Amino acid sequence: MRIKTFALASTALLAACGENTRVQSAASAPLVTEASAPASLTVEQMVARMSLERKIAQLIQPQINSVTPEEMRKYRWGSYLNGGNGGPYGDEFAPASEWLKLADEMWDASTAPLDGDEPVIPTMWGTDAVHGHTNIIGATIFPHNIGLGATGDADLVRKIGAATATEIEVTGIDWNFSPTVAVARDDRWGRTYESYSEDPEIVAKMGAALVEGLQGKPGDPDYLGSGRVIATAKHFFGDGGTEQGVDQGDVNGDIDALKAIHAVPYPLAIEAGVETIMASFNSINGTKMHGNKELLTGVLRGEMGFDGLVVGDWNAHGQIKGCTVSDCAQSLLAGLDIYMVPDDAVALYETLLKQVRDGTIPEVRVDEAVTRILRVKMRAGLLGPDAKKPSERTNAGDYGKLGMAPHRAVAREAVAKSQVILKNNGMLPLKPGANILVAGEAADSIAQAAGGWTLTWQGGRELTNEKYFPGATSIWAGIEEAAQKSGGSATLSVDGTFETKPDVAIVVFGEQPYAEFAGDLKNMVFSDEEGLQLLRQLDEQGIPSVAVFLSGRPLWMNREINAADAFVASWLPGSEGAGVADILFGKTPATGKLSFSWPENCEGAPVNGSDGALFPVGYGLSLGNTAALAELDENCGFVGDRIGSDWYINGRLSAGVTALAGGTELPNLRGEAGGVVVRGIDKDRQEDARELTFGPASAITFAGKGEGAYVITYNLASAPGGIVTVSGGSTTTDVSSRLTVAAGKGWREMVLTQSCLGEDADTLTIATDAPLQFSIARVSRQKLPEGTQCSF
Repeated sequence: MRIKTFALASTALLAACGENTRVQSAASAPLVTEASAPASLTVEQMVARMSLERKIAQLIQPQINSVTPEEMRKYRWGSYLNGGNGGPYGDEFAPASEWLKLADEMWDASTAPLDGDEPVIPTMWGTDAVHGHTNIIGATIFPHNIGLGATGDADLVRKIGAATATEIEVTGIDWNFSPTVAVARDDRWGRTYESYSEDPEIVAKMGAALVEGLQGKPGDPDYLGSGRVIATAKHFFGDGGTEQGVDQGDVNGDIDALKAIHAVPYPLAIEAGVETIMASFNSINGTKMHGNKELLTGVLRGEMGFDGLVVGDWNAHGQIKGCTVSDCAQSLLAGLDIYMVPDDAVALYETLLKQVRDGTIPEVRVDEAVTRILRVKMRAGLLGPDAKKPSERTNAGDYGKLGMAPHRAVAREAVAKSQVILKNNGMLPLKPGANILVAGEAADSIAQAAGGWTLTWQGGRELTNEKYFPGATSIWAGIEEAAQKSGGSATLSVDGTFETKPDVAIVVFGEQPYAEFAGDLKNMVFSDEEGLQLLRQLDEQGIPSVAVFLSGRPLWMNREINAADAFVASWLPGSEGAGVADILFGKTPATGKLSFSWPENCEGAPVNGSDGALFPVGYGLSLGNTAALAELDENCGFVGDRIGSDWYINGRLSAGVTALAGGTELPNLRGEAGGVVVRGIDKDRQEDARELTFGPASAITFAGKGEGAYVITYNLASAPGGIVTVSGGSTTTDVSSRLTVAAGKGWREMVLTQSCLGEDADTLTIATDAPLQFSIARVSRQKLPEGTQCSF
């Protein structure tokens, strides 16, 4: 059981802590004022002495791109974070020493003496170290969770957690927003790689192991001590179950059935001692999780017995109906304890103060949230007579521990164990002494092998090996070294050309890095054909090939699997590419097994289990299994040229197509009529797109000739304020909730098929009952496979 009450610390308990520089009694904390020396207080005593202003500040978490030490000293925010693109002093690539320097500055600002007898409460820093401390140049980059799920090795995951915690501590950071314990059930979701598996039991086992690696095990002497940091299980709950895999979207169904899948990892994480849980962006049956009291309080607290703190996600409270990012009492009343409000901290602070004073929020609810926050700080050693500023803690400033050899060895082991062989016609292991050609843009790109959440939020292949990944090993470098040790040779040729015909070729290719909604897909087609062309080119030249596929999810790869003699699902292995070579050359046994079903078809319908799976969960060949794989079906309605016609493209309506508002034509889609104003804007070139501004009760209609679905490239900056409908023929569909989820995510593709428009019609009407503004860059008609869903 977790500690529910606190008593003053005994001398024996403090002595038992030994040299632990972080763990303090869960009973005492420093009281520092202008007039008095430090003294020990219980959490309850501290809360009782805090002013309302200081209590509210504990509930607010800004980001380092916005908050300064001066602001921290003034308001005493309870915590702060660095976002995916955040770094000290505006430099996301700042050296580790600058991160530690800022940690000290924020600590000092938050612990400056206060007047009277109000207790001083240190702040704490949270970060997304989701596959290693990957905001920091030189840190060890472990495989993403999808690869760790394929290892099936919870003990290895526990080691990864411990290594990550140590590297986080080097930079003075207290709190990791990890592990993600999402159960991804639709691989079109752009966060699938953050999930260990589609199987909730696998997710639960791996998530609990990472919690123990980061925090230590409850009851052990080093629990939340030196070399440990606060962990976060996220995102509660249902993030992996959204309709069509749309990030931050809707999860619908019987609540008990949903809990039987998506809530399964949380009891085990709580049992493992997880101190914080992050609420999810998604809705459950129409209610946003950040405002869902039944689940945040009734289930998480009541049923599961969680007594840590619940933190919000990036401005997610602002998505609740009736809320903005600076005004949302609903979240606190529902059970949120900390608002993650990156850039609007002061405005939210002032609103919350007003809402407590006018009775909208009972102060007892504020006290409950503050108690939970202080209790976590107490357990983590941030409160108490021996609490130390970041730079004075064990591991702080020991920069040699970033990417140190033992951590890289653990990462290399994880890479090797995560490789899943899907096909092997006798090519693996590679023969000693072979002359090997290595092809593909990804072969020598550590950034592509690492994926999203690597130095930047989205990651990116523009992050070069030498500048951004010192000490790391690309897949190419690992292969080159292994080939030489085997008595052979390896040559890197990105485009697959050669002077001397090789014995075998290895083609390394895959998805470009992405994170969150930027990775959402409409179907399971891998549209980048670089790898396919290389494999076919090599096959035509009589050169056997091994495909090494980098991806954050299973995808429809029938064409590539057919073209290769061996096919390895490498996932997103990170900084230790030699682990891939360990499998290819047979140095390490191939033990990786799929933790996700591999799709047989390209359409994108969720595949969970054997139905529709080409390879089921648990599939993975050993190096000795060279049984032939039958030729796979390469037919896919989403591959090749789509039959269709453009209605609007490059700033012009096509011949025979009209746009009308209020019955008045808008020539070339610009002008003003019927309450709709249309003007030219730049997307890729001068005025190649249109911005449409709708007044209340207005609509625009496109009319022309064509067949198939309407496909619209659009950008919606903010959520609709009213009801938005689309209609074609006799059917009208309310798409307001779908557009709300799409808002703020940049240029996207809207697909309107018979599933929401009814029969094919030669008109499309978009109508709204409230003001609305969005932009379009293309409107086309395209024939898509039968059964394609409407998507936004």
